[in-house]
Amino acid sequence: MRQIASSGVGRYRAEQAKKDDAMQRFSFAKEGSDGKARVGVISTPRGEIRTPAFMPVGTAATVKAMMPASVRETGADILLGNTYHLMLRPTAERIDRLGGLHKFMNWERPILTDSGGFQVMSLAALRKLTERGVTFKSHIDGSKHEITPERSMEIQRLLGSDIVMCFDECPALPAERGVIAESMRLSMRWAQRSREAFGDRPGHALFGIQQGGLEEDFRAESAAALTEIGFDGYAVGGLAVGEGQEAMFGCLDFAADQLPEDKPRYLMGVGKPDDIVGAVKRGIDMMDCVLPSRSGRTGQVFTRRGVVNIKNARHADDPRPLDEACRCPACANYSRAYLHHVFRSQEIISSMLLTWHNLTYYQDLMQEMRDAIAETRFAQWEAAFHAGRAEGDIEPL
Repeated sequence: MRQIASSGVGRYRAEQAKKDDAMQRFSFAKEGSDGKARVGVISTPRGEIRTPAFMPVGTAATVKAMMPASVRETGADILLGNTYHLMLRPTAERIDRLGGLHKFMNWERPILTDSGGFQVMSLAALRKLTERGVTFKSHIDGSKHEITPERSMEIQRLLGSDIVMCFDECPALPAERGVIAESMRLSMRWAQRSREAFGDRPGHALFGIQQGGLEEDFRAESAAALTEIGFDGYAVGGLAVGEGQEAMFGCLDFAADQLPEDKPRYLMGVGKPDDIVGAVKRGIDMMDCVLPSRSGRTGQVFTRRGVVNIKNARHADDPRPLDEACRCPACANYSRAYLHHVFRSQEIISSMLLTWHNLTYYQDLMQEMRDAIAETRFAQWEAAFHAGRAEGDIEPL
């Protein structure tokens, strides 16, 4: 009798362990579609990420001018942290000793970290690229560093991010086909090494990065190589690097379709509101960009009627809100005149309020698209979106 009971307890514990393990796993569920546009949910141990998702950028463990709780209030489910900047200052090892990036920056929801590859190529001086990796000098103090696929995985493990990106090379466009092919194949070899170095980390995900410039055959080759290796999600890399919107959309018309249907698709470094809408239309699930926060600090405001430049003198006596339909504190509690004044006076509250507004606009945009896709009315919503922006800002008083 005791043996039977003991056996039953054992089975229960085994089943419970399987359930607990499943709860700790990363997963993606597509819940609906409209054309190529998809709506779904990414599940992680730190919370769900509704897709399509926009990830505010917390480059140095902060979204500039915002408190973490305020970022969450805008509707953000996930933030992006920057491996290159964090490895240089305050260092991944220090963040690990202090309890990991989530605790360090007081953000308990999911975090995605990029691999550092793009910043190494775009910011670092005197860089040297080899099969092993990249050596470079810090843009901060000139100190010498090396990032390899293995080191990138180690840094991101120390940071404790929920979604880790493979280490890759991102060539500037335009470039010769031979250069693009060589770069893409190097990135695929690095993807294999990243996969091996990442190992098995339940609750954490590793994304591969498709490369190949604007070339459909190279993109297909890259997608096939990544799928063969096997990742938890797939990014479209190497776009938004100067090729222009028309070329980017032309590439996305085929690039997203080359990636696995049952995994999230992430377009890196995009972008403006109409870039985001066009990407979602073509099957992208995740995006990130510094634009809404950087623009907030420079007085550029995104609204349903297009872009508003708050520094312009036309706002100096205007008692109306930036956007009467917006729920953010800047629109609910302050006039255009006040926002114009604090920007011109270089007051800190200007960056706070305008960034809060822009991030709220971006998150509301994502929610509107999620609703439209779920209700199979994306085309109508998209037409209204473009029509509203074409109207331009409200008439001056």
